[in-house]
Amino acid sequence: MGRARAGARLRAEPAPPLFRLHDTSDMKTFEHLSDLQPLVGQEIAVSDWLTVDQARIDKFADATGDHQWIHVDPERAAKGPFGTTVAHGFLTLSLLPELSQSAFGVADTRMGVNYGLNRVRFPAPVPAGSRIRGRFKLLAYEPIDGGAQVTVEVTMEREGQAKPVCVAESVGRRYV
Repeated sequence: MGRARAGARLRAEPAPPLFRLHDTSDMKTFEHLSDLQPLVGQEIAVSDWLTVDQARIDKFADATGDHQWIHVDPERAAKGPFGTTVAHGFLTLSLLPELSQSAFGVADTRMGVNYGLNRVRFPAPVPAGSRIRGRFKLLAYEPIDGGAQVTVEVTMEREGQAKPVCVAESVGRRYV
C-alpha cells in the first residue's frame, strides 16, 4: 500500500469484531460479562494451539526494528544458545489477544480495551516452529461504568515443555 497524499481521504477496511466468537469446539462462551464475577480465582479458559513460525518472527522484527540475530538469522542462531531462532518476548506477549479470542468470548460485550499489564515474565524461549497456547485465570473482576475491569493471569505454554514461555497479568476493560 502506498503513501497517501496530503489531504487524501483514506478508506479503512472494516475491523474484525473485537470479541468475535470463534468456530472452535473448545472455546468457552459467557453469555453475560457479569457471568465472570463468580469465577474470580479460577481458570476460565484454555486457547487453541498457535504456531509461531519464522515468517511471523521476521514480520515482528520488521515491525519493531528488532533484528537481533537470535530472532532472524537461522544460520547464526543454530550455533547460539538456543540452537535455532527464537521469538521475541514481546512477540510472544503480543499474541495474547489472538490466544484470548480462541479461548473465550463474552456474548454481550460490545467493546473492550487493553488497560495495561501488572506483571510480565518470559521464563523460557519460543523456538521458531513451536506451538503455544494460553491458559486464562481470572484474578479480579471490578464493575465500572458500563462494564467491568478484569484482570487475567495468562500462562503461555509451549507444546511439550513444562516451563511456561510467558506469564502475564493482563488488565482489560470490557463494555456491554
